[in-house]
Order: sequence, then C-alpha cells, then structure tokens
Amino acid sequence: MDRQKISAIAHTDHPIAAPLGDDTVRVLLDRALPHGDARLLDLGCGSGAWLLRAQTARPDLHAEGVDNAAEAIATARRLAAEAGYGDRLTLHTQDAADFTSPHLYDLVLSIGATHAFGGLRPTLEAARRHLAPGGSVLVGDCFWEREPGRATLEAGFAADEYDDLATTVDRVTADGWTPVHGHVSTLREWDDYEWSWTGSLSRWALDHPDDPDSGAALETAAEHRDAWLHGYRGTLGFVTLLLRRTPSP
Repeated sequence: MDRQKISAIAHTDHPIAAPLGDDTVRVLLDRALPHGDARLLDLGCGSGAWLLRAQTARPDLHAEGVDNAAEAIATARRLAAEAGYGDRLTLHTQDAADFTSPHLYDLVLSIGATHAFGGLRPTLEAARRHLAPGGSVLVGDCFWEREPGRATLEAGFAADEYDDLATTVDRVTADGWTPVHGHVSTLREWDDYEWSWTGSLSRWALDHPDDPDSGAALETAAEHRDAWLHGYRGTLGFVTLLLRRTPSP
C-alpha cells in the first residue's frame, strides 16, 4: 500500500502529523507567529494543517508550504480554498530539501518532517537558508525519553537514531540556536495521536472491505499498534522547539 495513501488516511482525525494536541498547537503558534506583513514557510507541510491554522490566527500572513506528497498538497489547496485562504497560500509539490525561493521568511516551520532532510540538525541548516534576519524556526522531532530497550529496537529503531532531551537541546544550541520556547509532548498527546493514527486506518479498512488496499491497511495498523504498545510507548519522546539565531560573539 502506498505510504502517502496510508499517511493521508491515518491522519484523517488528527491532521497535525505529530503527537501534539490542539491546545498545544494553538499555544505554539501564538508564541511563534510574527505580526504584520510577514512570511511563513512550512517545510514538509503535508495537508497544510499548520498553514491553515496560522492563517486563521494571522489574517495578513503570507504563507508557503512544501511537500513531495501530491495528494496532500491537493488536499491543502482544497482546504485553503474552502476557508477562503487560497489567495494567501502558495503550495509547492517537491522535496522540501530541494526547495529554493527568492524570499526569506519570518518563521520557518518543520514539525515531524526532519526525515526529509536526514535528521534534526540538517533540518535546521535548511531552515537557516530560508530565514530572514531576526526570524524564528519552529521545529519538532523525536528524542529518547529513556534509553531504548530491546523491545523498542525490535520495533524498528536504532539506539543512535535519537539523543536524550538534554543532549538534543545541547546540540541545537551548539549549532548556533537559542531556544525561546519549547514543548515536550505528554504521554496523553502521544496516546491520542497513536490511537487516532491506527484507529483511522483500521476504520477505513473495515469500512472499505472491497478496496484492494483494505487488507494491507488493516495489517499496517496492527503492526504500527503493536510496535507502539509493545515497543516505544513511554520511550520515544517528541519535542517542539521555537528557536532564534544566537548572535555571533
């Protein structure tokens, strides 16, 4: 089953593709969004959930999103048109790592999309190239809440795939960034996200038994649920950081 189709279905009821609740998203955007005639760029925007919420909060915002999932971009365009934001939102169907623009942006977002760049630090390096002077970056990525055990590693992770929270932040600051806000996803946020992910995919499969992908969808949901419950629940964390460039000495 196509990964983009899996993702689109699995995020039906949780369009924020990360373990973040609605209240958390609202607070993060309230802290991060610039006022006035500002530009926002979302690298790995998916179906545009962050972009649409940002434009609702800041009507004069000029926003752009980049994602290589054509169906997700089509969904973002449709939702933006339905909300009346079509003339204020520019969407690009391409790899976020290859995106270039004549503009610099007051806020660069990349939440749960660091895989597109090869990790957190390469994501921040890409964001740096797009950032206007004095701008901010809102980035979200995983970390180890505790040292991963055998069950977590057997769920498909590598021990060196992530660092603990303190080391993660230390490496970010060593690369020339200053955290001005942050949020560590709670276990409840993780559970809500995972139940929604696996539940949406399972429900679709059960509701569409004649679809040729229904069996694969049900199997994927079950495998994901087992990996979560028996593997990484309580071990894999997620942190969202609001960053600004540290002034050079």
